[in-house]
Amino acid sequence: MSKGNVRRLFLEKNRSIKEQEKPNQGFLSRNLKKIYPLSLQKSTSSLSLSSLSLSLSQNSNDSSLKDYITPLDRQIALSLRLIGPPERREVPVAITNVPQQPSPDVGDGELKRCNWITKNSDKFYVQFHDECWGVPVYEDNQLFELLAMSGMLMDCNWTEILKRKELLRDAFSGFDPNTVAQMGEKEITETASNKALMLAESRVRCIVDNAKCIQKIVRQFGSFSSYIWGYVNHKPMIIRCRYPRSVPLRTPKSEAISRDLIKRGFRLVGPVIVYSFMQAAGMTNDHLIDCFRYRECLNLAHRPYMDTIPDININVLY
Repeated sequence: MSKGNVRRLFLEKNRSIKEQEKPNQGFLSRNLKKIYPLSLQKSTSSLSLSSLSLSLSQNSNDSSLKDYITPLDRQIALSLRLIGPPERREVPVAITNVPQQPSPDVGDGELKRCNWITKNSDKFYVQFHDECWGVPVYEDNQLFELLAMSGMLMDCNWTEILKRKELLRDAFSGFDPNTVAQMGEKEITETASNKALMLAESRVRCIVDNAKCIQKIVRQFGSFSSYIWGYVNHKPMIIRCRYPRSVPLRTPKSEAISRDLIKRGFRLVGPVIVYSFMQAAGMTNDHLIDCFRYRECLNLAHRPYMDTIPDININVLY
């Protein structure tokens, strides 16, 4: 055996003896030195698990350490990664043209209306809302017209009725109760046969009969206006509604008016129809409080003492 081989065997034997004589070190510290060769020096600031796991993940793939890593070392490194926070991953997001939601704020030059008036609402209906609905009406012919049109809500909606308003005025002589009450069978038949009016003969007869009932009321109360406005003490009712669901379909007042009208021979005057008539005739202001017409109709009501009453004293329906 050559001297070089003898010397090599002697050094290996001494090395194995020295390793056996070394004191047992902590399990975690031995393995940490294999995976994370940098010495962990004591400092005033503590080393967080997140920074430790990040350092391990960055250094565990070092080619100079491959010979030191064992299956047990890999398990320890994996456990430390699981303890730390999850890695951030950049996820690509596809950018698409997402339509923006319309702002609830009113745009420049756009008026805030009641919620049932939308951009798709018919212009006749919008005009009716902006100029007529909620405006106090005291003239008999106009009240008769609104009562007749409210009765037509049994078959149509306001938009369809308003589109035929001028035709209805021509057919019923401007809704003059005295003239309509004189309509004979021939005129009733001709009016019902007019397809543009879209009125059944029974509906035409209802309007004629109601005109005759108005004549009786005029003889008793002096005018139909005095009779109908007397139910609200000749002053529009103010109902502060914040939301459409708060606007009533009928009220005890409309029920009382309906009962009396039926006793007097009127037809198509149920509580719901009567309340629609009251809204259209301005006997009640049912515009939502954030509608631009609410304050305008309130001013048209000619109630000076309203200015002295704080808004908090007026009931608000939610």
